[in-house]
Amino acid sequence: MISAALRIIVSADAPDHELIGRAASLLRRGAIAAVPTDTLYGLAADPFSAAAVQRIFSIKDRAQERALPLVASHLQQVESRIGVLTPLARRLAERYWPGPLTLVVPAPAAIAAEVVGANATVGIRVPAHAVTRALCEACGSPLTATSANISGQPPTNDPDVVWQTLGDRIDVLVDAGCTPGGPPSTIVDVTGDVPGLIRAGAISWDSVLAAIRA
Repeated sequence: MISAALRIIVSADAPDHELIGRAASLLRRGAIAAVPTDTLYGLAADPFSAAAVQRIFSIKDRAQERALPLVASHLQQVESRIGVLTPLARRLAERYWPGPLTLVVPAPAAIAAEVVGANATVGIRVPAHAVTRALCEACGSPLTATSANISGQPPTNDPDVVWQTLGDRIDVLVDAGCTPGGPPSTIVDVTGDVPGLIRAGAISWDSVLAAIRA
């Protein structure tokens, strides 16, 4: 059990491996960390730990019927821990990862039930942020990445805001300065033969369709 919140300051472009390893060690023990992504700050936890995932919902005061998005270090980690991608999914992953495209794919049996969305699926992406990817790599697993805010409040790209609002609820803040912000990731369902747009975001739907046709 983590006894007190910790603020770890790292470089956004070249995060220190020792500091990343320290945060990853806590995450592997069930900690909840606020971490930067290529859009906003998110709450990271081990998605294969039901207890850790339940803490995310408690921290956010969020209803458990809503699934949690995931981030990973690279395509290979997605396929080794979540499942082998279909040709359609792989085409989009290779075109847009790292980047703000979340792919909805079948969920593995071992993942925490609270992470899973409709039709036994999970949303995952590889973000264009060195710190997020380094944390996933050090953990050896994808991590949750739901926005670091209390439900009903606006998400933020500012680590100081995260610290002020969630510092007494989380275990670790990995502070890499303000993140780029902007639109959320585009979410695309790739479980079938034809992709489906679930949420419009940073990557236009026309761009996604053009990548598939290319």
